[in-house]
Amino acid sequence: MTRLGLVSLATALGLAGCGLARAEPAADPPLVLAASSLTEVLSRIEPDGRYSFAGSNQLAQQIRLGAPFDVFLSASPLYTQDLYREGLLRKPVAFASNSLVLVVPRSNPQRIRTVSDLAKRPKLRLVVAGPTVPIGLYTRQVLKRLGLLRVLKKAVSLEPDVKGVVGKVALGEADAGFVYRTDVRPVARKVRVIALPRVSQPTVTYEAAIAAQPQSVESARAFLSALLSTAGRRALRAAGFGVP
Repeated sequence: MTRLGLVSLATALGLAGCGLARAEPAADPPLVLAASSLTEVLSRIEPDGRYSFAGSNQLAQQIRLGAPFDVFLSASPLYTQDLYREGLLRKPVAFASNSLVLVVPRSNPQRIRTVSDLAKRPKLRLVVAGPTVPIGLYTRQVLKRLGLLRVLKKAVSLEPDVKGVVGKVALGEADAGFVYRTDVRPVARKVRVIALPRVSQPTVTYEAAIAAQPQSVESARAFLSALLSTAGRRALRAAGFGVP
């Protein structure tokens, strides 16, 4: 039984005074707005959750426009902290970390061996996420630290989230792209991974926060407890994430 199921069962069987409390209907599963890079792991942590995946910047905008939700999981503190200050979220908590890698198609037509090769390939088709998407922000930090911002001129598309970058490289529609380390596993047979210099790695921190006015406080709290539990941390580690 899931953690949410246990919470609902405890409510239904709770005691009030000397008699049994009237059974309450089980709360609906939480509606979770989550960064695309969490797509595979969240169903292992809470199978009953209702999920909407997209770039964290897109989800933050949906929240500002009044979209209903219970919990927001962002791939960058930038969005959770801003929404918290705006009174749209309860206090955020860090729950995971990640790192970036460069991926190329398995065939590697441009024969890229290191990130510096990106600047040496005049016909390179680079794919990156947009500058307001967390993976796009982190990509630009990496390139700036390496003195390679000029390679952004070779970008053939600006993707709305990291899955768009992964997909284009895996399908051979691009020669290289920057993604999270955790996004490699689902396409491991279709891409090659090129490690980035440690000095270039940005600090990638994921934060979770309950909506200021969630549809179900009970479900939101139960989901967050599952995410931060020992089992939740174990699932995150198994998927390649770091945990605080």
